[in-house]
Amino acid sequence: MSRLLRFLVIWTHWNTLGAAIWRFFLAITDWRTIIRRIRGQPVVDVIFVSNMRDRTDRRRYLGFWHPKQGHFNGPRYWINGVAGRTRALDIVTEDLTTKDGRRKAKKYFIEATQWAQDRGAKVILLAASTKSLFGENATQLKKLFPKLVFTIGDNGTFLLLKKETIRALEMANLKPGYCRIGIPGSYGFLGEMMIQTLREKGYDIIGAGPNISALERIGREYKIDTCQTFTEMGEVDAIVACTHSEKICLNKENIELIRKSGKKLLVIDVAEPSNFRYQEYQKCKDVVVRQDAGNAYSSNLECVLGPISYRRFRLRKGVTFGCFAEALSIASKIKQTKGGENIKKIDWMRVNEENMTVISEVFKQDGFTLPSPRCFGRRVKSFDLNLRLKENSKRSKHPQWKMIFDQVKRIIL
Repeated sequence: MSRLLRFLVIWTHWNTLGAAIWRFFLAITDWRTIIRRIRGQPVVDVIFVSNMRDRTDRRRYLGFWHPKQGHFNGPRYWINGVAGRTRALDIVTEDLTTKDGRRKAKKYFIEATQWAQDRGAKVILLAASTKSLFGENATQLKKLFPKLVFTIGDNGTFLLLKKETIRALEMANLKPGYCRIGIPGSYGFLGEMMIQTLREKGYDIIGAGPNISALERIGREYKIDTCQTFTEMGEVDAIVACTHSEKICLNKENIELIRKSGKKLLVIDVAEPSNFRYQEYQKCKDVVVRQDAGNAYSSNLECVLGPISYRRFRLRKGVTFGCFAEALSIASKIKQTKGGENIKKIDWMRVNEENMTVISEVFKQDGFTLPSPRCFGRRVKSFDLNLRLKENSKRSKHPQWKMIFDQVKRIIL
């Protein structure tokens, strides 16, 4: 009786029903996959194995249902005949901070990879927070699945981040030698390469993060200032957020600590989940210009069920994460007769200039380029950092007639 009651509670909730209906229509409208099944062809070419970002994602994708195998189908992509599919783990980012959560995530990941290989996948992306589950080289995965290509997608992500950051700084009129930029997560893959890029351009950089030894190394190697908290950072013109660590996340209070007086703060956020969360952004959006970063756009990219699906990723038509774009392009290259074997020999768990050069070329074949500037999927209207809103709001609160009335009242009293 209790089991029946639990079943009814789960499956009568609108979140659970809505997610199940979406997955059902995702499957029956994916006509290309249906044709592949009929022809006996591999069902999928590349799988993006990912945890969910937060409780909001869990409600959106599962409701109150928990899959027995610990992983389930998410949004599906097609580009130039290549089939990509998200295989999401029943794990949120917060779960990965615990020993039991990481153990469970590893188990689910290996099972999801086996699921992918059984259906013909050739490329596996360690997406979001799963990229750190198996160490820098993912040796365990490579031994278990020697025929598969594994990537963390950071070569493509950084290639896009670098271009987007330079574009945003130029649009905000932040020139080298005249501004200061903070980089939370400066000792990670993306953060360290971002330091290299901006230092070469002549920008003044301050690295940030809770790891003292890693900060000291970064400071010595690149001769930059470092800090552990935003309180120590001082004023900056821009932030390039390369981590979602709770210990160095932006919020309303931190924005006021580091923002220059009379100026908006430019925030370029590549972290996934976002470093600068939507709820915090809403509290101080009048003093911030925020841009999503590390995403790719291609007019050739199709998402099954269109906006119903890509909005679940908080994206727009033709846009996907840079790491997804990398995995799709690697799978596309492998399907070609020329160059496929060579690209399979590259260690895509490593981030370096050589790998980025290759990714730059394969991006061209699939039409991947920079998307227009977006903030949580919405168009960034302006990169003007001059703060005028506060003055305007004061005027709107004290129109001329009220000022006259206040003066008269003071005279009378």
